[in-house]
Amino acid sequence: MTFVLGLTGSIGMGKSATAALFRRLGVPVHDADAAVHALYRGRAAPLIEDAFPGTVAGGAVDRRKLGQAVINDAEKLKRLESIVHPLVREEEENFLRRVSATAPFAVLDIPLLLETGGEDRCDAVLVVTAPPDVQHARVMARPGMTEETFNAILAKQMPDAAKRARAHFLVDTSRGFASAEAQVRSIMACLAGRPGRRNPRKSV
Repeated sequence: MTFVLGLTGSIGMGKSATAALFRRLGVPVHDADAAVHALYRGRAAPLIEDAFPGTVAGGAVDRRKLGQAVINDAEKLKRLESIVHPLVREEEENFLRRVSATAPFAVLDIPLLLETGGEDRCDAVLVVTAPPDVQHARVMARPGMTEETFNAILAKQMPDAAKRARAHFLVDTSRGFASAEAQVRSIMACLAGRPGRRNPRKSV
């Protein structure tokens, strides 16, 4: 059975770059955010339009309008999650079935892996991390980012220290690309030959 490695990390930590390293080194990676974007352009769109009229245009979800429809409303956000999360889980299951015959291990790239209990679907958890000053500089360099927005995002995420405490593996991206790649290669060597134990379908 394929060994499933859950990959996560707070905003600005280098999670996407780390996922790209795994891909470049031949490891199958399922990107939960990319799955959501695809669903918003596909089969989730009519379901979301039914629940939140006026949030779909041209067959695709308008993320800005959807955000306005659910902002600061816990019940509406919960309703949205009840639509989207099962579809994302289904995409994840399909991915794992596709790679199970050929891949010794695979990566699930999930931003809120620990916040949503997603580690139960993984054999191990990798947290991508960096010092707070590095994280802050990276995030504030993004177009349109403000301190208020950054702090609002952080408030929705588990603190980095808490994530690190629950990780089986860490990748510190503050020391440059070569160092991050070396850390990824070390993790791959550690996982070589390890059988997976968890069946993701049990958690759906």
